[in-house]
Amino acid sequence: MPTFTISLLLFCLRCVWLSVIVDFSQSDRITELSKPGNPLVFFTVAADGEVIGKITMELFRHVVPKTVENFRALCTGEKGFGYRNSVFHKIIPDLMCQGGDITNQDGTGGKSIYGDNFADENFEVKHTGEGILSMVSCGRDTYNSQFLITMKKSEHLDFKHVVFGFVKNGMDVVRQMGELGSKSGRPSKMITVIDCGQL
Repeated sequence: MPTFTISLLLFCLRCVWLSVIVDFSQSDRITELSKPGNPLVFFTVAADGEVIGKITMELFRHVVPKTVENFRALCTGEKGFGYRNSVFHKIIPDLMCQGGDITNQDGTGGKSIYGDNFADENFEVKHTGEGILSMVSCGRDTYNSQFLITMKKSEHLDFKHVVFGFVKNGMDVVRQMGELGSKSGRPSKMITVIDCGQL
């Protein structure tokens, strides 16, 4: 085997090895961020009125407290508005489920507990795999109530969308939702948050 081919093969193996190490360290990072004092919230989700199941999410209050408080309060509805009866308006299979437009239900609106929009906190946590909770951004400092749940590692979202939690239980429900999505993002059924709150 020519020396060049061997060198190329060794280089490729090294890249794969480093990639595996990075993936494991990123997964460990999410595990490390799981703290006993972090808020736990839930969604009960239905497709065309038929309950699919419950999604439990842990929120990284110690990393992005303002973002977490917004999501938590929208789950409880304690400000007089929130996620109950909102829809997942955009679902792309094996990529993400997007919801939280509590004003227009189609991705054009949204409202935070701080007013229409609030600023980016930080991009410390990355989109390292499935089940990552992240705010939807239309540009700098444009966060409101819209959020997404990843269905795979999504590096293209890093440094653009603030990660604030992860799906602790119920990823099977998210996958079922994903199966009802399309390449265009339009779900084949109406996916609704019929109940939500803090545990």
